Parts: sequence; C-alpha cells; structure tokens
Amino acid sequence: MDNPTSDTRGRLAAVAREAMKARGLLPDFSADALNELKSLAQAGAATMPKSDEGIRDLRNLPWCSIDNDDSRDLDQLTVAGFDKSGAPAIFVAVADVDSLVKRGGAIDAHASANTTSVYTAGGIFPMLPEQLSTDLTSLGEGVDRLAIVVEMTVDADGAVQAWQHYRALVRNQAKLAYDALAVWLEGGAMPPHLQAVLPAVPALEAQLRTQDKAAQALRGRRHQQGALELQTNESRPVFNDDKLADLQA
Repeated sequence: MDNPTSDTRGRLAAVAREAMKARGLLPDFSADALNELKSLAQAGAATMPKSDEGIRDLRNLPWCSIDNDDSRDLDQLTVAGFDKSGAPAIFVAVADVDSLVKRGGAIDAHASANTTSVYTAGGIFPMLPEQLSTDLTSLGEGVDRLAIVVEMTVDADGAVQAWQHYRALVRNQAKLAYDALAVWLEGGAMPPHLQAVLPAVPALEAQLRTQDKAAQALRGRRHQQGALELQTNESRPVFNDDKLADLQA
C-alpha cells in the first residue's frame, strides 16, 4: 500500500498542476527552454563581460547577502559606501538575469507567461529554471556576477537625495542569514559565519551596522509618510524583508 503522506502529496501536486493550466500558467518548462538552459550552462564563464563593455567593476566592495539560512537563489546584495561627492550612499545590487536570458527566447517566454514563481501546497512552480536562479545568476558567496546596481544617497532623516543605476560586476563577500543577524544587531552573539569572514573582510562588521542604521531611517521616513502596518501570519525577524524593502525604495 502506498504511503498515505506520499499519496496526499501526489494528489496535491496533480491538483496544483491542473490549477496552473486552468489559469493559463505553465507548470513545466518546454523542451526549447531546457535546451536553452543547457546551452547557457555550457557557455559558463564565457558569458561574463569584458572590462571594456562599460560595466563597472565593484567586486572589491564588501558586499553581502542577507536571506534565509537555506536560500540558494540569492538575488540581492547590499553595501554602504560613498557617492562621487563623498556623501554617504547605499548600494543595492540585483542579479542581472537579463544578461543570460535573452528577450524573445524560450526561457523568457516562460517567465513572461507566469510572471512570478508560483507557490502552492502541491509544490513550487519556479519562474526560472532552478539552475539559473540558484547557480548561473545567483549572487553566491565568492563568485563574480553581473548585477544591476542602484546607488542611493540617503541623509540622516532617511530621505533619498539622489540615485542612479548602472550595470556592474560584483562579488558576494558573505552569505548571511536574517535570524542570526537580527539577534546580533540587537546585542546578541555574532553569527558564526560573520566571525569566520571578518579576517578577510574586516570592514563588514561596520558595514552591516551602517546599513542597519540607514534602513531604520528609511523605514521611519516611510511610516511618517503614511506607510501601512499589516499583520500577517508570517513571523519575520527584525532585520528582514521590511528593511531590505527600505533599502530598495
């Protein structure tokens, strides 16, 4: 006899797939999309740009990612620094998936149809193939990646005084997690991985505190201007989506 739990999961997965189709969404990647993915994977490092393509090289900055403990699809890095005038600035790097996924291709067509990853009780239907989101374009620790960087000059009151965006090469210096980082920022123990990377990236500790300060100012200003507080069933740590949303604002 089949395991009841396994049987229930199978039925949920089948229901989810039918629901996707009924709503005009694509539960599976086409053969063309998978072939396109295979070609991208084989190209590997050959897809990285040359230095003369107008792309800034920001790999020397102490970038870090802050996500869930087990996340592999890292799509955002942050760092605090200074703009050309010397004013304090926050930099947010977002994975440049477009550098690999070309418009009009099979993977682009799938992403355009679904517009987002779909999360159901019967399983997750990703917008992009997993090899792309968790490997080829993921801003993983210690690897060079293309990103779209948004540079924001933020004053002490949380007002964004100036901003610009551009393409750049970045390198994640530390993969950190929400929960442990939140505890540390509130006076608790330093996360073990942060301790491990500090000898190689000594500026990172001050970086994180500067980013936290900027995020608090941005959040405060956002609420002064009428942002809503919504209660949800999800439990989130202090340094989490709210603060990262502030940095992206």
